[in-house]
Amino acid sequence: MGADWPVLTAELTPRVDLDSWTITVNGRVESPRTWTWKEVQQLPGSVYSGDIHCVTTWSKLDTSFAGISVDTLLEAVRPLPEASFAVATSTTGYTTNLPMDDITGGKAWIVWEHEGRPLPIEHGGPVRMIVPHLYFWKSAKWIESITLLDHDEPGFWEVRGYHDRGDPWREQRYQGD
Repeated sequence: MGADWPVLTAELTPRVDLDSWTITVNGRVESPRTWTWKEVQQLPGSVYSGDIHCVTTWSKLDTSFAGISVDTLLEAVRPLPEASFAVATSTTGYTTNLPMDDITGGKAWIVWEHEGRPLPIEHGGPVRMIVPHLYFWKSAKWIESITLLDHDEPGFWEVRGYHDRGDPWREQRYQGD
């Protein structure tokens, strides 16, 4: 993957143990829920095929990821009507904020495969979120939770001046773009 998909991260690369890893969806939901690795693997699978884009100006075209749609997790927890934003949190404590419209309707995935192979640790493996229509800092590596909120709560890069949404087609890199 090297040259065609740079390894960029804001924190040390953790070692995620799948025997103890879980993903929790909570906050403004009817029924908060936590899934183990084995439970997530039993959910209906989903594949994303397309492009990804980084704020540092590289793109990876025609790539694929496999895992589950975020919609599958949300259906299980039943978001409350006031849930308008989500915060994705990594095992490292990294966070990123996302409007609900950007993670629903088949726009976001929890993935563990890239191009038919296990997702490499340096790219967020064994499991990460992808939101491919936004800059890739919005795709939290080593994800462990999604918290639904009734307000926006800026994440790691957003409090450091990055754009709240990060649409690559609008070149939304920094606040004010």
